[in-house]
This record gives sequence, C-alpha cells and structure tokens, in this order.
Amino acid sequence: MDPVDLIAHWGYLALFLLVVLGNIGLPVPEETILVLAGYMCWRGELHLLVVLVIAIVSAVGGDNIGYWLGHRWGRTSLERHASWLLGHPDRLAMMQDFVTRRGALAVFIARFVPGLRFMAGPLAGALGMPFSRFFVANLLGAVTYVPIVVGLGYGIGYGLGEYVEQLRRLGHNVEGLVLVAALVFFGFLLARRLLRSRHAGGSG
Repeated sequence: MDPVDLIAHWGYLALFLLVVLGNIGLPVPEETILVLAGYMCWRGELHLLVVLVIAIVSAVGGDNIGYWLGHRWGRTSLERHASWLLGHPDRLAMMQDFVTRRGALAVFIARFVPGLRFMAGPLAGALGMPFSRFFVANLLGAVTYVPIVVGLGYGIGYGLGEYVEQLRRLGHNVEGLVLVAALVFFGFLLARRLLRSRHAGGSG
C-alpha cells in the first residue's frame, strides 16, 4: 500500500510509523505525508494539535534511532548501502562533507532538504557528532519544519479545498491533487524569490 494510502486509512498510527521510518534512514516521502496530514486536519479527519505533536515526536525519535544506528555500525555500513539508499555512492561523500563542515547546523538544515533529511541522523552518528549537539539541532529542526509543512497542507485545504473536493467527487485522487498543489505553491514562492533577487541585483 502506498504511504499516502496508509495515512488516509490508518491515521495517527500510520503518521507516526512513516515519519519514524523516514527519519531512521529509509527514503520515505515525509513531506508528502505531512502535507497530506495537514490537509486531512482541514477536512476534520485528523486533529491539528495531535498531528503536530505526533509528527514532531516521531521525527525527533526517528532521527535519534538513525543517529544510534550510524554510531553503532559506522561509516563503512553507510558506504556499503549508499547505492540503494541514495542512488549513487558519490552523494554520500557530498553529504558527509556537508555534515563534517557544518556540524549541528547541517542537522538543522537537513530537515528542510529532501534526500539529505533521512541521512542526517545516521551520518551524524557515524561521524561521531556529540549526541547532545545532535539532539538540540534535531529537535529545533523538527519543531520548525513540521508546523510549516503540516500548515501548508492545511492552507491548501483552506484556500483550494473546495476545488480539490469537487475533483475528488469526480473520481480524482485527492492525495495526488494535494501534492500537486503543494508543488505549485513551492514553485510560486521560489519564482517570486528569484524575481525579487534579480530585481534587487538590477537596482544595485
């Protein structure tokens, strides 16, 4: 069963398990799950505060498990499984370099970077980052990231929910529509930021 189907059918339990797995080191589409959970909060199927608490706890807990696994099995194990985890072993070297240079800041930033997020815990553990520094950065990242992404899903419902539901009644896949809406929203923000940067550069 697809992850979005799991969250739609199993609610809080699926949310907890999928976010934990995504933070242990498995390539689970955490942002899709959280956006969908936020949308389901708008629909009244899930409670917003409960979703936020579960998502933050599972994100922090999953990353802590990932840290322990990386600390226990070390860099050699990560290198052995880099191909199927990341698609190309060279990506692991890039991530290792980023975490080595930026330390705890890299753990915080990784929360917002798909592809790097699920490797932050195992890498920090394998590279010997002190657990106290990792935990603080991990917690701050989750507390910042989770409300933003869940709030995006809720905002999609608030602004576009009527149209999404009309399409859903016509037989379309609501989870896919929510994800498309999220991607369009992110694309709009990125385009606006690039235009503002170009305008500021031209003015200077």
